[in-house]
Amino acid sequence: MTHIRYQSVQTREGDNAEVRRLFPLPGRLMNYDPFVLWDDFTVRPGAGFPTHPHRGFEAVTYLFSGEMQHRDNLGNHSTVGPGGAQRFTAGSGIEHSEMPGDEADARGIQLWVNLPLRLKQLDPGYQEIPATEIPQQDIDGGYVRTIVGKGSPLRLHTDVHYLEVVLGDNAEYGNTVDETHQGFIYLVAGDATLGDTQLEAGDACFLETGNIWQIQSQSGCRLMVCTGTPHREPIRQHGTFVD
Repeated sequence: MTHIRYQSVQTREGDNAEVRRLFPLPGRLMNYDPFVLWDDFTVRPGAGFPTHPHRGFEAVTYLFSGEMQHRDNLGNHSTVGPGGAQRFTAGSGIEHSEMPGDEADARGIQLWVNLPLRLKQLDPGYQEIPATEIPQQDIDGGYVRTIVGKGSPLRLHTDVHYLEVVLGDNAEYGNTVDETHQGFIYLVAGDATLGDTQLEAGDACFLETGNIWQIQSQSGCRLMVCTGTPHREPIRQHGTFVD
């Protein structure tokens, strides 16, 4: 099976933070219900995302390397390290900052998930999950970490499955998209083939309900799998707000 390959676009956000953005990209792909934003970021010390407002969605930040320090107007202050995650629920409104540590670049993914209209005015909140609390399952030739989903303590107000999959040489991994979900696979690093489609780092393929898919890698890869139940409501994004 041949899949359409989408490539992320290099840009800058915040205070000189480097981002490979899959969406939203005006004129190409704005969102993929219930997902609003996908950024593969690299933030060097001295750059970052100073204090700014959000509302109307939830965000998950997952770290591959380095550290990200979170502060918000709710009084939360925490540091997330490699393999850890944090979630903030913007709801009716939150102000926060995310800045790297002083020693090394921070590399990771930020995902925004839309809130349904009935929850747009939800009280804001924050949750930090250290690496030791994210479930990891060994598979033949690699491992799978469940960032959001069965066994993970990270909670969203939308039904989402969010995995990190790391494969070694000549390894493969496959699954089936849940009957209520749609989503995508994103290749962070290495080589991977999805069906007849060859992926490079920064590429994604989108998956629909019931799709059976299989990833193969000759020399090893790191990839993310993200699916969720669409709200089937308009997504109205205005900068940092999703109303």
